[in-house]
Amino acid sequence: MQHPPPVHWPAPGVTADPDPLFAGFASRQVEVAPGVAIHLRTGGQGAPLLLLHGHPQTHAIWHRLAPALAQRFTLVLADLRGYGDSSKPAGDAEHAAYSKRVMARDMLTVMQALGHARFSVLAHDRGARVAHRLAMDWPQAVQRLVLLDIAPTLAMYEQTGEAFARAYWHWFFLIQPSPLPERLIEADPAAYVRDVMGRRSAGLAPFDPRALAEYQRALALPGAAHGLCEDYRASAGIDLVHDRDDRDRGLRLEPPLLVLWGRDGVVHRCFQPLDEWRRVARDVRGGPLDCGHYIAEEAPQALLAEALPFLTEA
Repeated sequence: MQHPPPVHWPAPGVTADPDPLFAGFASRQVEVAPGVAIHLRTGGQGAPLLLLHGHPQTHAIWHRLAPALAQRFTLVLADLRGYGDSSKPAGDAEHAAYSKRVMARDMLTVMQALGHARFSVLAHDRGARVAHRLAMDWPQAVQRLVLLDIAPTLAMYEQTGEAFARAYWHWFFLIQPSPLPERLIEADPAAYVRDVMGRRSAGLAPFDPRALAEYQRALALPGAAHGLCEDYRASAGIDLVHDRDDRDRGLRLEPPLLVLWGRDGVVHRCFQPLDEWRRVARDVRGGPLDCGHYIAEEAPQALLAEALPFLTEA
């Protein structure tokens, strides 16, 4: 099987961030493994809060929330491995390099490198799956957890029906063997972003053109399509092994968990998110918001109204 070569990055360093979406934030790279670095932005003051994005996006999803959150928290906005300006290591036969366990370890290493031994997490979509694994494997590191518009991966695969498969077609397209999906995405990365995001309930209207351009730029980077596909291949394979092992051992998430999802989205239509999360976590609350999948960009004020009281709860 042919894979693109890893993308190597310069030594970690901190630079002033000129991006108008994140004025006043700093940008840096943190090495998490040999040849693998995570790109991130930092800013704000207060307790540490890690923010993780979903597919096919980058940390830019948080641009509407960052100013308000930075008044209460020290923010770490990271690109997952395989996404954005983070490294994109080659996949392997088991897709272990993109298991949520490895991706979660990336984020634990990042936070420890920044001096945050214990922190909260706000995460959307793919990033929420990484956050789930992070809190399961390293519960002592995660204080509170906010997950946006997902049900547990194992529950979603085990309950897949026609409605879900039609709506989340990309779950089954992206897990096809390399290089088929990579080649099709690489033929027109900008169109892939527009089509995947624009066919959700709200279309492309909620997205700042600068953020949309950033998602398109990032997916056109060498190795980005492969990293994205490997993320999904891992979720359909090795991640399910890890999730079933948790279930067999009776393990549950220990940190308090707030789950929010879009009332106009597929998760609301096809699953019972609170019921599913209560099967894998001890302390769960939450509910739907009046928006679709991309909560941070469609309904930032509604999200803040729910997340801030939870994250600052004593």
